[in-house]
Amino acid sequence: MMKILVCVKQVPEFDLEAEIKINDSGQGVVTNHLTAFRMNRFDEYAVEEALLIKKSFSDVKIEALTVGPEDASAAVKRAMGMGVDHGIHILTREENPLLAGQVAQWISIVAKTKSYDLILTGVMSEDQMQGQVGPMLAEFLDLPCATSVISEKLAPENQSVIAEREIEGGYRDVLELKLPALLTIQSGINLPRYPSLSNVMRAKRAKLEIIAADSLSQQETATVSALDYPGKTRAAEVLSGSQEEKAQQLYRILQEKAIIP
Repeated sequence: MMKILVCVKQVPEFDLEAEIKINDSGQGVVTNHLTAFRMNRFDEYAVEEALLIKKSFSDVKIEALTVGPEDASAAVKRAMGMGVDHGIHILTREENPLLAGQVAQWISIVAKTKSYDLILTGVMSEDQMQGQVGPMLAEFLDLPCATSVISEKLAPENQSVIAEREIEGGYRDVLELKLPALLTIQSGINLPRYPSLSNVMRAKRAKLEIIAADSLSQQETATVSALDYPGKTRAAEVLSGSQEEKAQQLYRILQEKAIIP
């Protein structure tokens, strides 16, 4: 049997018009006024990719795992509604946002006991946008890793996966990684499905595997000393002269900033 782990995260649905406030500890953002939460969209692509693999190969089991407080289990339930077989919730009591190193260590401790052949994560989370948990998890597990994957193809006969990934400059890498391996999945690799009614009902009845984060040993990686608001700066250059002169000045400025050739 091939075992696949998909790491998912529940993120808040921020109102773009709302003011973001730092909490009293100075180490996190106030979220208790938010009522809308959902699965991280990048993780939806990872879940869908796992389901497509299961459709292509026989005898595949998919597990979804999340790290967070009690309400974070909704992300796992949604993954099960999409078709994932089993859900795992590493339950935390931390009020401030979890650091990538913390999350990766906890997941690695659980994953070491499960013997996964392939681990998939979203390329990043929408709330913190760090893109660190996947690579850190691969390091803790000593697995080959490919980030920003836009296409993958399993080759079970070679015990490998061929991954195509985006890199800077519009170029792409094609890598062959020996299994077990970890891939962070980029948007656009597929079209995530909506949860089916039958799977949603199954997910509601299913009992998640709950693991207390406090029961998992951890090495300290980093801490947040404080958050602060960005300074407000205003800088403007007033152009003077005739319309033709101002047009020439503007053209020169745009050239200097490499906005136009």
